[in-house]
Amino acid sequence: MKESLTFDFCDMTIFDSYVIVVMKEGVDIKPKHNDVLVEITNTYFSDKPFVYITHRVNSYSVDPKVYHETSKIKNLKGFAVVSSNYQAKFNAQIEQMFFKEPFEIFTKLEDAIDWAKKLVKDN
Repeated sequence: MKESLTFDFCDMTIFDSYVIVVMKEGVDIKPKHNDVLVEITNTYFSDKPFVYITHRVNSYSVDPKVYHETSKIKNLKGFAVVSSNYQAKFNAQIEQMFFKEPFEIFTKLEDAIDWAKKLVKDN
């Protein structure tokens, strides 16, 4: 499965066991944005485990409360941040403290995808 979805705050590409999200430049991600993720989860992953991959090619901010809400999604098995930007990686390390499931930071998207596939397979 591969489907692309566009929202006012992000672009999502849905795969069988993971979703890749690219946030739009300058967006301030709040817990209300989780409503979209929950809807995507219910629509595409219902009872299937999946991993959320954020490909940070743009600059944006994330309210740490988002991770508390995101961690409530029962079939979400992990969260990956992909960026080659030092600041984005540093921010991800802080965000990592707010998320209960496996959370990894990668420089290459391919590495995050490999990790996601393995994580879902192992669950």
